[in-house]
Amino acid sequence: MIVAGKNAVKECIKSKRALKVHIIKNSSDKDYKEIAELCKNSDIKVFYEDREELDRLSQGMRHQGVVAKTPDFQYCDEKEIIDDCKNKGFMLLIDEVSDPHNFGNIIRTAECAGCCGIIIPKHRTCEVTETVIKVSVGACFHVKIAKTGNINDFIRKIKDEFIEVYALDMDGENIYETHLATSCAFIIGSEGFGVKKLTASLADKKLSIPQKGSINSLNAANAAAVAMYEYVRQHE
Repeated sequence: MIVAGKNAVKECIKSKRALKVHIIKNSSDKDYKEIAELCKNSDIKVFYEDREELDRLSQGMRHQGVVAKTPDFQYCDEKEIIDDCKNKGFMLLIDEVSDPHNFGNIIRTAECAGCCGIIIPKHRTCEVTETVIKVSVGACFHVKIAKTGNINDFIRKIKDEFIEVYALDMDGENIYETHLATSCAFIIGSEGFGVKKLTASLADKKLSIPQKGSINSLNAANAAAVAMYEYVRQHE
């Protein structure tokens, strides 16, 4: 995989995922010096390239003068996330979010908010791609992400582990008036249709985010951010 951009590459190196790093030549930018030093400390080879070669390596992504190559993204086992969440925390269940920019932003916020991990279905959803890595600014290297065969079966499994499940839904109760369990999961629905009816019916509660404007809903990334930081507010 290709990781492009200063911050994303830095996080890639810090997480020990980078195989080699390409930096633009003949630049005194302090960020490039920092990246080169990180590579030196981690025994990662650095290659200095002209802009045309970086443009080619980045495959059209905005690279800011630095590109790293990594192995394919490694998903964790879903049990790791469940175990962390049982010890007081929250996780996200992504229900067919297809926009890599939304997914990348969700991951970035999840890392900042201390999320135990993110579960995505194996089919009909965005995976961790180069674009997702770029948008998340490398946060995907610090957040546990797992694939599950069926979101509905996964919900049934974690409810048996006494993890409370909340579906973000316009028809739900006000999230600000709901006491969120210390171990819980938020279901984030697709951009166009929200959480599927059957999936929402399996949740312990449906939660809504109050809105005062004319547009009828937030996008998936914004809704997820509100839910995550309401959890942080209640349990900090």
